[in-house]
Amino acid sequence: MLNPVNPTTGEALPEVESLSAAECEWAIDRAVGAFPGWRDTSISARAEYLRRFAEALRANKQELSELMAHEMGKPLREGLGEVEKSAACAEYYADNASDFLNAEELGSDAKLSYVCYQPLGAVLGILPWNAPVWLALRFLAPALMAGNTCVMKADPNVPATAACLTRTIAQAGLPEDVVVNLPITTDLVGDAIDHPGIKAVSFTGSSAAGRKVAARAAAGLKPAVLELGGSDPCIVLADADIEKACDVITISRTINAGQSCIAAKRVIVEASAYDAVCEALSTRFRALTLGDPSEESQALGPIAREDLRSQLHQQVSQTVEQGARLLCGGEIPEGTGYFYPATVLADVQPGMTSFCEETFGPVLSITKADNFDHALALANDTAYGLGSSIWTSDDSKADRAAAALNAGQVAVNGIVKTDPRLPSGGIGQSGYGRELGPHGIKEFVNAKQVWVG
Repeated sequence: MLNPVNPTTGEALPEVESLSAAECEWAIDRAVGAFPGWRDTSISARAEYLRRFAEALRANKQELSELMAHEMGKPLREGLGEVEKSAACAEYYADNASDFLNAEELGSDAKLSYVCYQPLGAVLGILPWNAPVWLALRFLAPALMAGNTCVMKADPNVPATAACLTRTIAQAGLPEDVVVNLPITTDLVGDAIDHPGIKAVSFTGSSAAGRKVAARAAAGLKPAVLELGGSDPCIVLADADIEKACDVITISRTINAGQSCIAAKRVIVEASAYDAVCEALSTRFRALTLGDPSEESQALGPIAREDLRSQLHQQVSQTVEQGARLLCGGEIPEGTGYFYPATVLADVQPGMTSFCEETFGPVLSITKADNFDHALALANDTAYGLGSSIWTSDDSKADRAAAALNAGQVAVNGIVKTDPRLPSGGIGQSGYGRELGPHGIKEFVNAKQVWVG
């Protein structure tokens, strides 16, 4: 059984029966069987289906947003934005996939030589709970437009959201079984990866789980894209617009109650600006309140699960024990639900828990840097490499940072975010492969070389 819990109240939500191993295999068989027809559907027809899907998402955005609020605690205003962004992703690939997948002629000793991009078959998407609509769409939209069919394995925390998304796909009129929902328990995921009809795997989740998925996919010689955890650094130099930087850092760290892989987690501040940044950020974080995510407010929602909140609090407590200063937050509030206050830790040093580990909640670590070069070294002192950012008014330093930061994504004087138009992904313990943009659609295709004598 899938046993979701409302993190706002701590109360159990309706159970959902998991597919059995045999039912899981049969569901995947359906997607495999639908592949030839979808592959042979023209790309212009696929695009029209995706546009209808975008319309259906917008028509169902209130229900999807309310379900996310109930199942994983996303504030309603953020859920509505997530659905809109997902619809835009579907439209982006509908508008651009044909150009991205055009055959590329290359010079050689042949009369004609070119590379064409053909779909692989059924692709398995193993999706997390923290953005269950957006992360589904950034998997579904490019894979479908490339001509693959999709098996969507949602997180056990959000079965009702996944079921609603599946109904939305049906309302859009996509051919039957082009997208198949796979409500299964975690112990059956390996069997799904092993299914001979699954030709590739997309996974978003923790680095520990990503290693298991990667090993299982590699054992079957199946390509995989892994978008894993992050401990994203944000450098603030003394010449930056401090007020603007702190506004954006606060937003970045507290979206979805801080449960975002690409949130700014480690703020590294040049020494002469350190005290001012600590004061500005702690002031902003103290002003943030906790509240019911199903209500229209600016309050932070809860952490998605009790065990995740306990882990987050342990990380904060360990970091304080190791010598960091707690500027605000850091205490589990009384009452129901899995809420955690906006928390700022100052004087965080390399080797401390919150410097080394990913903190998945509204917890910000601040570290002092002697100078720009020291800040770069501190930023790169991590096993992760997902997103990173820098705030500075010096263009030459911005250019140096963009080149030197070890990450899949660098933002200069702005927020790290995912955008359908731009590739997203990480290096190191943050995974490999890219989603979104022109690069994402080419992850699950056969780049076939054709040589004509």
